[in-house]
Amino acid sequence: MGAGLILGLLAAGSVSAAEAAPAAATPMPGYWETNNTATFLFSSHSTERKCLTASDVTKFMNGPSNRHYACEYPSRTVGGGRIRLAGSCATKKGQVAYVTAKGTYSATTFKLEATLKTKIGGIPLSGSAITDAHRLGDDCPATTASK
Repeated sequence: MGAGLILGLLAAGSVSAAEAAPAAATPMPGYWETNNTATFLFSSHSTERKCLTASDVTKFMNGPSNRHYACEYPSRTVGGGRIRLAGSCATKKGQVAYVTAKGTYSATTFKLEATLKTKIGGIPLSGSAITDAHRLGDDCPATTASK
């Protein structure tokens, strides 16, 4: 488990919809660019562009997760342009990482800062990640399907 976990968790949806936020503040579906920076034993940075549907947006606001990690966020506060999450993610092999995250969002922007704590071989390890995304527009290029 390493930077891939952090990036995977945060890049899985990178933008989302808020149940309690006013409609004007809800991130809108469309074409988005996401910049991910993670530090966990080493630093990494990635930029990706993807088309997000309303379903993708909603899924992420419930807490980042992806096909590699099963995540639960028993503490989740979303509304008024702010998001706070606390929970854990586990690999299929049972490695658990504890995640806390806070951020802001609007109709066209999303920023989430997260910390991750785990133990590997009994040694405590921690890391951090930042996802900073902005909406590029309504239309998605034909080659960018949501993943």
